[in-house]
Amino acid sequence: MVRDVVTDAGPPDAWIATPAAMPAPGSPADRDVPPVVVGVDGSALGMAAVRLAAREAELHERPLRVVHAFNWGPDPYEPPEELRDPAEVIAEKAVECGAEAAPDVPVSAALLEGPPVTILLRESGAAAMLVIGDGGLGRCECVPVDATPLQVAARAGCAVLVARETVPPAGPVVVGVDGSASSMQALDLAFESAHRRGTALRVVRAWDPVEDPAGTEARTTLQVEEAVRPLRERRPDVPVELRIRTGDPKDVIVAETEGAALVVASARGEQPWRGMLGAVSQALLYHCTAPVLIARPGHELYIQG
Repeated sequence: MVRDVVTDAGPPDAWIATPAAMPAPGSPADRDVPPVVVGVDGSALGMAAVRLAAREAELHERPLRVVHAFNWGPDPYEPPEELRDPAEVIAEKAVECGAEAAPDVPVSAALLEGPPVTILLRESGAAAMLVIGDGGLGRCECVPVDATPLQVAARAGCAVLVARETVPPAGPVVVGVDGSASSMQALDLAFESAHRRGTALRVVRAWDPVEDPAGTEARTTLQVEEAVRPLRERRPDVPVELRIRTGDPKDVIVAETEGAALVVASARGEQPWRGMLGAVSQALLYHCTAPVLIARPGHELYIQG
């Protein structure tokens, strides 16, 4: 294994792991392309996230960067190399997994010392997309609000794709819209995702008569059609299905994600000033079985952990 010191990683014991099986680095121009970054922890869910990230890197023609964050507590009775061995194994396994999932994608790995949330937020500043496992969000009612997936999805500086342990079906891309600027950015990303996958797009608009008593289903449908039209013209190859449903947006959009290959949502809906996720995106992370892509406009400033 070849090790290169990471000059901006903080402690001197943080290092880049470059397993021998890793593809050779590309040209300098290739190395300047923002990568798809995936956080791994050695679990089955972490490897599922690697496979999903490798697929995204392949679709977007970007390199894949595997990141494992660990806290290394020096033990005077153990050699430092032995303390790092488990982390090295995780990195090597993840690189091999990524290379198997997308053989043509350049893969690198980094072992970085520090809290996972802090490391991943820092990585998001230079990433095209950040991929993480859901940490059991959909299988446990007691996941704390400071869980790594929620904190990273809420505060990252780039789009965040939250992976599930099960392989998603070959279904449509689903996106919920509400007319806000952030949901239009999610719609744009959903069109792009459906185009790259060669699949259909399902656009869902929830109309709640209690919240919008002056609205009508016909008026809401017209608004969605007008929002979709320019993107349809730009991506005529994407089959689009519009679904207007009555009810609470959280319940409506979660129900419409059944059988989806990917669900796209905006981070904060009508409240871009807030630091946490909006109600709909949180509901999707907890109750949707498909991977969820949290959209953001370009790179945002994040709150360092």
